[in-house]
Amino acid sequence: MTPEAAQALALEALGWLAEDPDRLGPFMAEAGCGPAELRARAEAPEFLGFVVDHLLADEARLMAFCDDVRRPYDAPMRARVALPGGDLPNWT
Repeated sequence: MTPEAAQALALEALGWLAEDPDRLGPFMAEAGCGPAELRARAEAPEFLGFVVDHLLADEARLMAFCDDVRRPYDAPMRARVALPGGDLPNWT
């Protein structure tokens, strides 16, 4: 997956999160930002990596996103690798 395609998927995920207050509220709390800052950071590749990390942190959320937008379940993981920080090893 190219970095551009990964950013597009992350923006799609951000839009999906924003569609539902029950999804958006916890995301913004985890991100530590309000609506204005969220809009300002939405184009930053590093922040988009965080968006994908948020999806990947919960299997049910990941599957719901992929089902709703008709993406393969592995697409977010492939996108994460193409975004900044995605090539770092996960030691957990």
